[in-house]
Amino acid sequence: QLQFVESGGGLVQPGGSLRLSCVASGFTLDYYGIGWFRQAPGKEREGVACISSSNDTNYADSVKGRFHISRDNAKNTVYLQMNSLKPEDTAVYYCAAAQWYLCLPVPSWGQGTQVTVSS
Repeated sequence: QLQFVESGGGLVQPGGSLRLSCVASGFTLDYYGIGWFRQAPGKEREGVACISSSNDTNYADSVKGRFHISRDNAKNTVYLQMNSLKPEDTAVYYCAAAQWYLCLPVPSWGQGTQVTVSS
């Protein structure tokens, strides 16, 4: 089972930035597409950004131009840089292996990391 540990969430004011980290546990993620997904209260989980093993990327329209996904295979880690945060970005953020082109997850969810955007 593919396992991930997410971190980096927190409380930030609108317009602020956060960087989330996703560390793969027990396997190397070099050959996997990886995605970031989020779930807000009362809403379904949605894809935010995905990256292929060769660094192709795919972003949800709602975050294009504000979020940036990257990977560091040497650290077995995928990052999500989030800028110009909005209250509607508030959610629990998860990472998972993913089919990057459609940003569809291979469901194996960790605990996620809470992001709250509020003044």
